This record gives sequence, C-alpha cells and structure tokens, in this order.
Amino acid sequence: MLEIIRKYIKKYPLSVVCIALVWILSLTPFFPETPFDNVKFIDKWTHLVMYGGTCSVIWWEYWRKHQRPDYGKLGLWAWLMPIAMSGVLELLQEYATTNRNGDWHDFVANTLGCTLGGVIGILLIKFCPKR
Repeated sequence: MLEIIRKYIKKYPLSVVCIALVWILSLTPFFPETPFDNVKFIDKWTHLVMYGGTCSVIWWEYWRKHQRPDYGKLGLWAWLMPIAMSGVLELLQEYATTNRNGDWHDFVANTLGCTLGGVIGILLIKFCPKR
C-alpha cells in the first residue's frame, strides 16, 4: 500500500500538494482577517477557486503523464472524487470540529469549482498539443 502511495506522489506531486492543502485549509481552526473580508461571497469564491485550481492541476498533471486521455478515469479521479472529498470535508467541519461549520453552499461552490476545473482540463487536452 505504501508503495502505491509513493507511486502517486512521484507521478502527481502537484496534485497531491493541492489536495493536502485543501484538507489543511478546510480543517484549520484560525484564519486571519484580510482586506477581502468585505467582498460579497468571498468565502464561496475562495471555495470555487480552491477546488477549480486543484482539479485543473490534476487534469494538467494527467495530461503531462499520459499519451491518450482516459475520460472515464479523469471523470472519476479529477471530478467526482474531489466533489466527494469536499462533501466529506464539509461533514467533518460540521460534526468533527468545534471551530468550523459545514455549509451546503460551500459544497455547491466546491462542485462548481470542480466542474470549472474539468472544463479547463478538457480544453487543455483538446487544444494544447503535446511537444
């Protein structure tokens, strides 16, 4: 099992870092105030960018490492699993932390981010030829 984990860390290092950052940021108890705190829906925009960026990185690293895209695998691992992960994180925030709250609107923003990342990934594969 450890060898499989090492293989994926070696093959997809940026994706692993992005996923780890999402977990850390989602479960961190403290966030400092920022000048953007007054922006309407800044929390939702943050979720959308965080998940859209993560999914885009997953697609990009897959594109770099494979000759032909397997859209079934990509749909599962680069779209559906991040959405499922976001649901798990929202539930953990609600039921396993005392300082965070799960929010279904965050889950929707995460899903939109994953979908946007998927669209970016599809466009990358379709229109950016490999060297």
